Amino acid sequence: MILQETYTLANGVEIPKLGLGTWMIGNDDVVQAVKDAIEIGYRHIDTAQAYQNESGVAEGIKASGLNREDIFVTTKLAAEIKSYDQAVSSIDSSLQAMGLDYIDMMIIHSPKPWKDFHKDDHYFEGNREAWKALEEAYKAGKLRAIGVSNFEREDLDNILSASTVKPMVNQILAHISNTPKDLIQYTQDQDILVEAYSPIAHGELMKNEEVTKVAEKYGVTIPQLGIRYILQLGLLPLPKTTNPDHMKNNAAVDFVISDEDMERLLNVPQIEDYGDASMMPVYGGKMS
Repeated sequence: MILQETYTLANGVEIPKLGLGTWMIGNDDVVQAVKDAIEIGYRHIDTAQAYQNESGVAEGIKASGLNREDIFVTTKLAAEIKSYDQAVSSIDSSLQAMGLDYIDMMIIHSPKPWKDFHKDDHYFEGNREAWKALEEAYKAGKLRAIGVSNFEREDLDNILSASTVKPMVNQILAHISNTPKDLIQYTQDQDILVEAYSPIAHGELMKNEEVTKVAEKYGVTIPQLGIRYILQLGLLPLPKTTNPDHMKNNAAVDFVISDEDMERLLNVPQIEDYGDASMMPVYGGKMS
């Protein structure tokens, strides 16, 4: 059962193979979502400073009654933080907001501030400074693992060339119809686990006829197919939902997609429009 399986990060820390994403879930609503997920069997919760729900996530974990060490919690350093001092302060702010002695993993949310996501400046120096702060917090035991998100190859190389601790994950947008094969391969070659947010393409996969046909062939839902596809690529899916039935459905992925069908899904034409999410820079939109 997928909820009991783990990947092992480069530093030996085990991370559950399926996580609950909490983007766009309010701080009040996320408490119940986390409680429900943990009751169903989830042991991996993904939040971020930018989501403004860290304290709600922590409240949900505490209310679950499980031991702290049984839950893997990830949060993200805000994309705008590109200095050492800001990063140090921000790491401590997350620990304080969550009322935790340690966070399982903290990652840089984006190599660029969101407003500059489509600009040429890679903020190399700022990312090295933020990374130094994460390394120090890691060595001090405040963080059990550290990583990055939305990093391209050149962004990864910038950290790898200057780091004493390598990133353990790179969390990126990856799903059927948008699978950046070269970036995934390069990241995995560095012994960095790739996490995939929006494995159901923010719901847009539900409208795809080709994907629907493959899901019907296996007698599964489109979300199940999307999550299984990500797992078979060796990635860690982070589907987001507040609905307990969807949480259960997303975890019921004990089937295998054939090599032929994986190839078919790898070549589904790329989604051009993510609907309401298109305003977000990672989905192609440009924020002013």
